[in-house]
Amino acid sequence: MTLFKDTGWRLWWLMLLLVLADQLTKQVVIANMQLFESIELLPFFNFTYVRNYGAAFSFLSDAGGWQRWFFTFIAVAISCVLAVWLARNNKEQLKLNLALSLVLAGAIGNLIDRSVYGYVIDFLHVYYQNWHYPAFNIADSAICIGAGLLIWDSFSSNEVKK
Repeated sequence: MTLFKDTGWRLWWLMLLLVLADQLTKQVVIANMQLFESIELLPFFNFTYVRNYGAAFSFLSDAGGWQRWFFTFIAVAISCVLAVWLARNNKEQLKLNLALSLVLAGAIGNLIDRSVYGYVIDFLHVYYQNWHYPAFNIADSAICIGAGLLIWDSFSSNEVKK
């Protein structure tokens, strides 16, 4: 029980919530949208159902299929490293633990997609006129926010305040 109370794993509930939100939203998209269908929500934001066979920004998406297992292996390896890191952190390292929890939840969310479907389901589409940011999902958002927090934490004091 101390693993979940006195370590970085005390944020397990947040990870679970994010993975569930990610997977539920993806199931709603699959059930209600056709591939490449787009629903305008705001003048700069759509729900657009796409499949990402690669990594970030569709990197290696047309590599022939081997990338599915490569990115699956990387996600599992990174998830294991983050899980151990969280277990070794004390609960007072809130910013670092939050960052690692967000990245781990995002990695697990996309790992589930890649394992089940062979691709990641993306649907959040931000654009301005002719400029389009690649579609993403809740897991990707968690990873980006977590990465930003990791960078912020790396420039912050390492003292644990009691």
